Amino acid sequence: MDKERFKEACDAVISHERTRSGIGTLGEKSTHAVLKRYYEPDVNCHEVPVGSFVADIVGENGIIEIQTRQFNKLLKKLEQFLEFSRVTVVYPVSAKKSIIWIDPETGEVAERRASSKKGKVYDILPELYRIKYTLDNPRLSVRICMLEVEELRLLDGYSKDRKKGATKGDRIPTALLDEIVLDSPYDHRIFLPEGLKADFTSADYAKAARIPLKNAQVGLNLLTYLGLVVRTGEGPRKTIIYNTNI
Repeated sequence: MDKERFKEACDAVISHERTRSGIGTLGEKSTHAVLKRYYEPDVNCHEVPVGSFVADIVGENGIIEIQTRQFNKLLKKLEQFLEFSRVTVVYPVSAKKSIIWIDPETGEVAERRASSKKGKVYDILPELYRIKYTLDNPRLSVRICMLEVEELRLLDGYSKDRKKGATKGDRIPTALLDEIVLDSPYDHRIFLPEGLKADFTSADYAKAARIPLKNAQVGLNLLTYLGLVVRTGEGPRKTIIYNTNI
């Protein structure tokens, strides 16, 4: 992790004009651009055709793909790329977020506040589940970038304060807080929270990780496939019992 290089990538990509023009865009446009510049400053290595696909980055470290969601759409790419190259999948998480409300008439900042919603490393679990059969490939690596971001929103909603139903714009990264590296199945032990009992259920896992039960079930399916937990039996009402395997 290089926080100074990330800051340089932010400065290279984001300008006052880009901030304003990003209001009406969807998704993670600026985040994607900054991460590409962070992992490969040479723009000639960006958007390179590889086989029947286009890779975000092709450089001395192999192929790098920045994916903010819908990892299922990455599968066919991975199957082809992994045949002949090392591949790194980068996933950004908004660990710290500020909401910036913009007046649609003047373009000026009307309000800035810290968001109570904080992204966690566990946010990636449903996405990793979609590509779980590639996670034990020695050529695949995953990077989880914990970011500080500013989310732009227009004050054009239907409520009195114009916030409900308002247009969401770009997310502007401002700092890299942490970078979590998953180079092997064993590295996924980071998804085993502290406080688990010797034998535990998906509900116990959800409570310890502070995530929804659905995500906990998906996470345990993934960790079972990677050999980090084992199913040891059934409890009342056919509740599945797990135990760690490390």
